[in-house]
Amino acid sequence: MMQVEDYFLTHESFHLSKCSRCGFLITNPRPVASDLSKYYQSTDYLSHSKKKKSATSMLYNLVKNYSLGKKYQLITRFKTPGILLDIGSATGEFLHYFNKKNWTVTGIEPAETPRGFSIETYGLHVLQEEKIDQLPAGHFDVVTLWHVLEHVPDLNGRMEQISKLLAPDGLLVIALPNHLSWDAQHYGNYWAGYDVPRHLYHFTPDTISKLLSKHGFEIFKTEPMKFDAYYVSLLSEKYQSGKSNFLAAFRNGLKSNKSAKHRNANYSSLIYLAKKINN
Repeated sequence: MMQVEDYFLTHESFHLSKCSRCGFLITNPRPVASDLSKYYQSTDYLSHSKKKKSATSMLYNLVKNYSLGKKYQLITRFKTPGILLDIGSATGEFLHYFNKKNWTVTGIEPAETPRGFSIETYGLHVLQEEKIDQLPAGHFDVVTLWHVLEHVPDLNGRMEQISKLLAPDGLLVIALPNHLSWDAQHYGNYWAGYDVPRHLYHFTPDTISKLLSKHGFEIFKTEPMKFDAYYVSLLSEKYQSGKSNFLAAFRNGLKSNKSAKHRNANYSSLIYLAKKINN
């Protein structure tokens, strides 16, 4: 059991407990549902913010914009333009990109500020989280969760919803941090990928495969998110030393990617592409 601090916001301490039965690493104690929102209430929470003042936020947005094209290329290798649902759509750039490419898009975003931004700025169809059960069954050709599943309190409930919403031949895309990566091992309890208590679960390729299999999915392809190693290392450097050490972050991000490439494919973050087993 490892003790990890919420270096991002509250500086509260949490434990990472490993389930002896399934192998999942779980944040403990987990905040009650009514308290979770307070851990996101910061303009520095970049997936929910359009602030671009700091070097870190500018780097984040630069990489995010580049990644949109890579995500599009990846998904369109397996699906032609159709109907897409993005769960945890944040400020809507991913949905906006696909909408411009003739996809019909819907978003689910629980936080009011980014949801309002995506609606007002891009004219997107983005719903509150409780509306997910009102969406039509089997309607979506693609369902995506970009660094979202680790935030979800009820994993089994969410997977049941996804299975219901996805078309029988649909594509499920899930991106997650990987605590078996070189950068996670290097930074230990300072590793920004833990991001407690916002991250309630901490995945590896094995544990996400077990969860998906339980709900009738199989992973058919895994892709690295190589930029995450650099960005997460930059945050981890700040948590560890109090300073943004760009040189050390670049060096350690490079080491992490090289380790994953030449040894075990345990990149800092991974994209899992899955389909329903009965198809």
